[in-house]
Amino acid sequence: MPSPYPSVDRISQYAVILTLTQSYGRTAVMDAIRAVLADHRADRDAQSAAPFGETEICEAVRSWLMERSTPSLRRLFNLTGTVLHTNLGRARLSQAAIDHAIMAMGEACNLEFDLETGQRGERDSLVEGLLTELTGAEAATVVNNNAAAVLLTLAGVAQKRQVVVSRGELIEIGGSFRIPDVMRSANVRLIEVGTTNRTHKADFANGIGPSTAALMKVHASNYVIQGFTAAVSEADMADVAHAHGLPLIVDLGAGSLIDLSAYGLPKEPVVADIIKAGADLVTFSGDKLLGGPQAGLIVGKKALIDRINRHPLKRALRVSKLTLAALEATLMAYRHSERLTQDLPTLRLLTRPIADIEAIAQRVQPHLSAALGPDWQVTIQPVFSQVGSGSLPIDVIPSMALVCTFAQKKSGSAFKALTARLRQLPIPIIGRVTDNSLILDLRCLEEEGDFVDQLQRLDLKPSR
Repeated sequence: MPSPYPSVDRISQYAVILTLTQSYGRTAVMDAIRAVLADHRADRDAQSAAPFGETEICEAVRSWLMERSTPSLRRLFNLTGTVLHTNLGRARLSQAAIDHAIMAMGEACNLEFDLETGQRGERDSLVEGLLTELTGAEAATVVNNNAAAVLLTLAGVAQKRQVVVSRGELIEIGGSFRIPDVMRSANVRLIEVGTTNRTHKADFANGIGPSTAALMKVHASNYVIQGFTAAVSEADMADVAHAHGLPLIVDLGAGSLIDLSAYGLPKEPVVADIIKAGADLVTFSGDKLLGGPQAGLIVGKKALIDRINRHPLKRALRVSKLTLAALEATLMAYRHSERLTQDLPTLRLLTRPIADIEAIAQRVQPHLSAALGPDWQVTIQPVFSQVGSGSLPIDVIPSMALVCTFAQKKSGSAFKALTARLRQLPIPIIGRVTDNSLILDLRCLEEEGDFVDQLQRLDLKPSR
């Protein structure tokens, strides 16, 4: 019985297919044709196949090729109201950081080469001077995230020994990252002192024994204990540690190089202040409040940093030239504090005037209303944004949003369909659904023209 389908060779000579071959290459096109025919045969066997002539075959091949040529990592509009959204890439890099990373990608560079001596160099030296300048520390090193920084610090300074931590600071952050688990992984024994809500200076002194290697303070960046509480300051902990000849380790989590309250934002511990208070090692993130690429930064006493750098884990956790390039450019921006709100996207978005956000809302509201049609009501309402990524967990920032509500009472399926269509746009739009409303917080919307263009592509018809 003859096949109901044209041969693969014949299909490959269709005019549209020949054009696709010029764009994607013969191998990819032939794979696409075979895959499309196989899929249609399966549908035909299930008695659900649609007509499959030349036009349908060409369109199916084109769709197959386009789908497989679209990267999984894509640009999108973060309208969730969370500026540093872990799932949406956290900090956006400055143009200077992007340009410097592009240079490192496309050119040979002195990653581990000392241009003065002509000898092999250390890659972390590219940013160590900037980190010590901005924090007041004696030395610094870099790994791939703050979890790695904490792990390496503990392994390098306290392996097979004890570290004393307040019970109220045994935190868990995203991805089930728990301080006790990290200590076990670093081959360090945890000594808990105090209680969940109250720990005193004497508790740390009483927790020190012959096997104690360090005292550690963990900044509660993603939760707050309120009420009848007591905590020991970095300065007091440093006094206890140094009186016993021990180092104080402080994990700041998000970490900030500047006083955010000077920009009208809630106050967050500043790395330089923690060093000045007596901390011997401080770990913090590069892609949170600092506004740079994903990285874990360790600053502190030179002798301790040298020990950390000698640990075998350091090589496993080191960062690439792309991270170092982006980090260097980001750190250099802090030398010009008067320009930070223009140069660093994180600070620019966090300090954005609410009047500017409301003005954008007024301009794009008619476009969204027209795209959604009469079944939806789109209003402009005040909302609250948050920093995100465990930074300033209880503090919020006034913002403005487009709030979409469905005309009918039973709106569950409508919201599901709408959010799905928004995710399927060429540049997906991600908001949040709360109290039977889709909220599109506009604090992070800067590319207004691109956003309006996406709305014109919105199709709310049911998927086939």
